[in-house]
Amino acid sequence: MRLSRFFNSWRAAALSAPFLATSLTCASAAGNYEFLAAPQTDLNRVFRLDKATGEVGACQYGLKEGTQIGVTLCYPPGEGAKAGAFSDYALVASRHTGEGGVFRVDLRSGMMSICFVLNESSVVCTPPAK
Repeated sequence: MRLSRFFNSWRAAALSAPFLATSLTCASAAGNYEFLAAPQTDLNRVFRLDKATGEVGACQYGLKEGTQIGVTLCYPPGEGAKAGAFSDYALVASRHTGEGGVFRVDLRSGMMSICFVLNESSVVCTPPAK
């Protein structure tokens, strides 16, 4: 009797293992993005960072021309802001209230770039430096 309970428990664990692995994979995939508002106090822009690749984009609120209806204006990654080497990236805002950009930092290497919206068309980042 005890042996059959052992095999039933083992079989149940073996059958549930794929579901557990899928759950853990989904949980580890969550939280790939970080969001940070630009420090400029009269700008409603939020930057989006892919924490694994360093890709940076931004969105802000705007009015549709000739109406009072709001729209989300988004700026895609441009020069220096596109996906790069896999690492562990973060965004940091300065405390300068007139600054429209944010710092992208590589937490593993210590390299930093400054990212901002250029000509209301795309997000660009300076070359990384220490």
